[in-house]
Amino acid sequence: MMDNFTPGPFTEELVTAGIPEHLHEWLGPFGIGALVVKMGIHFLEMSPERSVATMPVDGNTQVAGILHGGAHVVLAETLGSFAAGMHAGAGRHALGIEVSATHHRAIAAGTVTGTCTAIHLGRTLTTHEIVMTDDQGRRLSTARITNMLRDNPSGEQSAG
Repeated sequence: MMDNFTPGPFTEELVTAGIPEHLHEWLGPFGIGALVVKMGIHFLEMSPERSVATMPVDGNTQVAGILHGGAHVVLAETLGSFAAGMHAGAGRHALGIEVSATHHRAIAAGTVTGTCTAIHLGRTLTTHEIVMTDDQGRRLSTARITNMLRDNPSGEQSAG
């Protein structure tokens, strides 16, 4: 457990990614993950009920020059998993058990915004819908993720 005065090993990473300070104790020992950093995901809101993040198209494209479909899913799974982990609470963690996405429109430049909304927040399962939009607010894709909530093994801390 960290105190409020000793920075964790990932403090700079959390600040750069826009993680709210009240979540630094939870994520400080783990960070946000190398893929999230590599994709350039930046968090704007974080709660179990609603989370929002942005991701640049630049650097996340496929050979045809448009945002890679997998990049949509990375943004969606990141938002849904963090939201589920927050809902799980201390001493528990979230494990993704299903993710699906439908792509509606391509994007070749700009920023993608993912908005994650809880559909179900239960004791053992959570389900979130994540809608990705472009800079004009047009829907690019819709994803859904279900996470199973589990107790941590005795004495272990988890980021989700």
